[in-house]
Amino acid sequence: MSWQLDLAHSQIAFSVRHMMIAKVRGQFERFEGDFNLDESNLAHSTVTVRIEAASINTRNEQRDAHLRSADFLNVEQYPTITFQSTGVQLTGPRTAQLSGGLTIRGITRPVVIDVEYLGSAKSPWGTTSHGFSGTTTINRRDWNLTWNVALETGGVLVGDEIQVDLELELMKAPEPVQAQAA
Repeated sequence: MSWQLDLAHSQIAFSVRHMMIAKVRGQFERFEGDFNLDESNLAHSTVTVRIEAASINTRNEQRDAHLRSADFLNVEQYPTITFQSTGVQLTGPRTAQLSGGLTIRGITRPVVIDVEYLGSAKSPWGTTSHGFSGTTTINRRDWNLTWNVALETGGVLVGDEIQVDLELELMKAPEPVQAQAA
């Protein structure tokens, strides 16, 4: 069954080490997805997410402009980051591992997202929603995101490991209306 992403209640966020002493956090402001949940057998579910790379927001316009540049995401040449699931493995009553291909800068690498099902609820407006949290850690160098600066005190300006955190609320897609014979 097809589910729609509730963008007002969803977030794709990340964090990365800065100067090896702190974390910079950010998120992507614009994204969309296709979610086909097989509620009778979740292992048969599929997920596709498309992120507008230029929508990166770390609350610092100068840094965001650099992240959009060819040094990092190169949004002029690669405007979209995508995730396409390849499998779901249930790991507990409310947990799973979602495997798939993550494409950044035209390079696709396998990733595994640890997912927790947060529950289901019916809204005051009659819609049904499911909530999910997910997390994964990727190494940016796997996607040729290699720009960096060595620090005088040792180490580098930007860490290699990026933690990705997902908060997704999905709403049941409206059923197609069947045309009635006259």
